Amino acid sequence: MLDSEFYDELEIQDPDEREILLFESLARHLAAVREETPYFQNLLKDINPMEIKGRDDLAALPITRKSDLGDLQKNDPPLAGMTTVAPANYLRLFQSPGPTYEPEADGKDWWRMGRALFAAGMRPGDIVHNTFSYHMTPAGMMIESGARAIGCAVVPAGTGQTEQQIQAIAHIRPSAYAGTPSFLKIILDKAREAGADVGSISKALVSGEALPQALRDEFRDNGIQCLQAYASADLGLIAYESKAMDGLIVDDRIIVEIVRPGTGDPVAQGEIGEVIVTSLNRDYPLIRFATGDLSSVMTGLSPCGRTGMRLTGWKGRADQSTKVRGMFVTPKQIADVLKRHPEIAKARLVVETKDGTDAMTLKAEADIESGGGGEELASALGETLKSLCNLRGDTHIVEPGSLPNDGLVIEDTRGRE
Repeated sequence: MLDSEFYDELEIQDPDEREILLFESLARHLAAVREETPYFQNLLKDINPMEIKGRDDLAALPITRKSDLGDLQKNDPPLAGMTTVAPANYLRLFQSPGPTYEPEADGKDWWRMGRALFAAGMRPGDIVHNTFSYHMTPAGMMIESGARAIGCAVVPAGTGQTEQQIQAIAHIRPSAYAGTPSFLKIILDKAREAGADVGSISKALVSGEALPQALRDEFRDNGIQCLQAYASADLGLIAYESKAMDGLIVDDRIIVEIVRPGTGDPVAQGEIGEVIVTSLNRDYPLIRFATGDLSSVMTGLSPCGRTGMRLTGWKGRADQSTKVRGMFVTPKQIADVLKRHPEIAKARLVVETKDGTDAMTLKAEADIESGGGGEELASALGETLKSLCNLRGDTHIVEPGSLPNDGLVIEDTRGRE
């Protein structure tokens, strides 16, 4: 660790140098993974790893979707042939809802959570009250391994049993909290009702839920600085917040892309899309892993001095598939419609109820003056929509930039009507 501000040199290295080193590592990583894992041996059989030299080359790599992981593991248990380690040689094997299964190999801070905890102010000698689950899922161990890497003691509190947890906090006097923001609020509220002193907690790292500004302010009023981490059971740490509280800084050992939901196509800078992660973890290599989460990339560098890519935070879910008149419509189908009409920059399918029945309208951005050209394009778009989705819908050509930047490809309004 460098000093009291940065975890290590990786956090402040030159961004261009980081990019070069990442993609040099990726080429070697892909070559090894293709040799050592049955799943990626098949998936990457037509890929020359040495040709993946930068971000523009990533689109050549196939995507593996988190939403498909359950079926892949069911067909090839326990871990779909995606690992370089025999299941019996892992340190732990976990089950997450779905169910899906995740491994943990031996090694210091295997999930890389120490960086997020350090950015949240945790230091050697702190005691961390860890309320993430230790039962079957890896969340509790993810935090614990990161805390131990820093040199913190851990109270393995897990979930529930609020009164018992309040009693432990009042007695042990931990300086830090890890868990969901909603459970921290419950602890504070219940402790106030019980007259218990939980004021030893002055810093918190939260994840698993959105952190509204009002709740962050409430924690601050209780003397707690609360920062966020974005992590998953499959990938470990993805991004983390620093004390600048200006975006989430991407971890230095992964490559993050933002793509249009349902595709592998990158979106424009600042546009919301699906988070795609390529992990350089050789024990459990996940290549272009589609998380199903929406976010966007921020421009510039963090005021805190860290130089990594920044994300704007969690903006919703990318899996927007819905059923219209008994037929499923997916973001990929809408993406396929657009591929047939390259003059369309962006589109959004709005599903609603009209006269008691399902109706859908495809709104498409195109730089075409109103008149015959727009009408012809709308008509052709309607025919393509019907052909690829087996459903008829209205089509409207709208001004470029007029559709919301929220990552939605399919907006289903029926539940709000």
